[in-house]
Amino acid sequence: MSTKLQQLRERRNAKAQEAQALNNKYPADQRMPKGEADQLDGILNEIEAIDAEIQRMERAAQLAGDNMGQNELRDRHTVDPNRQENRDGNAALRAYLGGGLMALTDEQRRTMLARQNDDIRQAMNLNGVRNAMSTGVPTEGGYTTAPEYYASLEAAMRAYGGIFSAVDTIRTGTGTAMNFPTTDATTEEGEIVGEGGPATGQDTAFGNIALSVYRYSSKKIALPWELIQDSFIDIEGYINELLAMRLGRIGSKHLTNGTGTNQPKGIVTAATLGKAGATGSTTSVGYDDLVDTEHSVDPIYRGMPGVGWMFHDNTLKAVRKIKDGNGRPIFVPGYEAGTPGGAPDSLMGKPIVINQDMPTMAANAKSILYGAFKKYKRRLVMDLTIFRMTDSAFTLNGQVGFVAFNRQGGNLIDAGGAVKYFQNSAT
Repeated sequence: MSTKLQQLRERRNAKAQEAQALNNKYPADQRMPKGEADQLDGILNEIEAIDAEIQRMERAAQLAGDNMGQNELRDRHTVDPNRQENRDGNAALRAYLGGGLMALTDEQRRTMLARQNDDIRQAMNLNGVRNAMSTGVPTEGGYTTAPEYYASLEAAMRAYGGIFSAVDTIRTGTGTAMNFPTTDATTEEGEIVGEGGPATGQDTAFGNIALSVYRYSSKKIALPWELIQDSFIDIEGYINELLAMRLGRIGSKHLTNGTGTNQPKGIVTAATLGKAGATGSTTSVGYDDLVDTEHSVDPIYRGMPGVGWMFHDNTLKAVRKIKDGNGRPIFVPGYEAGTPGGAPDSLMGKPIVINQDMPTMAANAKSILYGAFKKYKRRLVMDLTIFRMTDSAFTLNGQVGFVAFNRQGGNLIDAGGAVKYFQNSAT
């Protein structure tokens, strides 16, 4: 991160804390004096300007080199000659990427095998590797999953979609069908019967929600031998970023908007209507709309951990300008958790999840979600699988191929409306 970008973030943190202190000075049912209301508006406008500058700098860095400036890109992929290169996970991965299975030392194989969980061990042979014969080098092929590498890849994937941090993730040892029986008895009630009178009957309905998994591919990557062999290239970081970007983006897209047919059912697809915007709100939302959306979710869910809002950053831009009946902004800017007393951005007292795969406000768009996001289950099967390919299609071009797979799925495991959406009007 550049010095200027760091300074901007620190400045935003300070202004956000100032805004929160001023906003909390008066109870929610008390109108803020005009002088302090104007002061708060000025602070919020300054925060918005800082946010815009931060976005411009991040965009410039992205254009220069995948979310980092040119100097940072060089530093990121340049190996420090004084760095300890034989750390278990990265050293094993580097050796594997450069020379395949035969390049791993016995110690690296023993270390990797010892760190695999029981599910992975059952899926591998005694060397910790599932063989896949290669036409280019018959003794090589297969895959390896260094534990440190998998953890860092998963952390990087989360950066591509806020949904990963908001929903509940479960891991299973196999991909067999997982079914959840459901019932919604919120409208069912008992009765009064007279002395000696018979009780009437009322059946209850049961349903089933399936949590299926699908195989995802990063798409193949072809790397020239020179890139792998040159010592100044941090090949672990390079592969990590590419695979994280590809798997993270498609995963976030489907867990948000997936249809449920030959792909996961996304949280937007699975949610139910909370509030439909009135005519004229195709690209806007009002304070009353947000209140109605919040209260469309049953109180039992509103008290659960992880309850909050989810929408696109463009929607946040519109929401942060809304004020309540006492002239107070309903959006409260947060500051980074690394700062003492850090707090997230909040809307009407609940945290905000920014998910860039959420629909932006448009005609009939389901642009805002509210509810207990932990009721949405993301299912991962076993571990990430990385294949190294040295067949003739790559060898003749002086390349080594790589591809990663994982198996995941998702669905909203709920029958009572734990997550509701606000839908913009058609016209």
